[in-house]
Amino acid sequence: MPSVPVLMRVLVTLLVLLCVLAFAAWGFQRRLIYFPDASPVPPAASLFPGAQDVRLATTDGLELGGWYVPPTAAPRDVTVLVANGNGGNREGRASLAAALAAEGFAVLLFDYRGYGGNPGTPTSAGLALDARAAHRFLLQDKGVPPSRLIYLGESLGTAVVSDLALEHPPAGLLLRSPFTDLGSMARRMFFGLPVGFLLRDRFAVADAVSRVDRPTTVVYGTADDIVPPAESVAVAEAARGSVELVVLEGIGHNDDVMFGAGVASAVAALSDRIDAAR
Repeated sequence: MPSVPVLMRVLVTLLVLLCVLAFAAWGFQRRLIYFPDASPVPPAASLFPGAQDVRLATTDGLELGGWYVPPTAAPRDVTVLVANGNGGNREGRASLAAALAAEGFAVLLFDYRGYGGNPGTPTSAGLALDARAAHRFLLQDKGVPPSRLIYLGESLGTAVVSDLALEHPPAGLLLRSPFTDLGSMARRMFFGLPVGFLLRDRFAVADAVSRVDRPTTVVYGTADDIVPPAESVAVAEAARGSVELVVLEGIGHNDDVMFGAGVASAVAALSDRIDAAR
């Protein structure tokens, strides 16, 4: 049987290892959350007919790049503000913008701080300011009334738009592959360990949508191996507004349909549902 001094040394060693792991998780966690492609993107007009490059001014002094894409089909008089996921930049969502424009929507694609050649470093507080800059641009520069504005959030972007909706409610919310909160995702990643207290960014989607009384559509793929489908279903169940669940059988998190017609058609159905309720 090990002696007391040996047991003490083992316990102290384990405690030191846990402290080192906790320190590493605290210091480097944002590298596990944000995967920005910081390279500059091409001009909007080179990808979309009649599109504009726009600049969005944040309240903390940054200037962010974005694309304003007009509808390419019969206009619906509805604008879609798109909040990207945690990887790449807006060039990777060009097909989504084209599909939305083909449904008659005007679209604002923008990059967060640190993405797509923008200055700054991404954090949850920073992304919140970035989304508010995009919202302010649409209302002030484009004259879009909130009653004709839909927020579309992709994965991490579902947290960005649901937070924005608490302060600036839109006509409706489209949440693609949402998760309940970052703590829940972290527990799944770290085998159920209670690591939530270490998180610097929370991204509490379910809590936010439970306080937003707006028509909501939740889209997820049954083969999503990044955000488990159960997370998206839980968000739909938490939503305060009327909810439609769109289930894409056999579709994964980053499959092409998630960046094209599959999501655009769900936005069109949400827009029709909003109009029918007016």
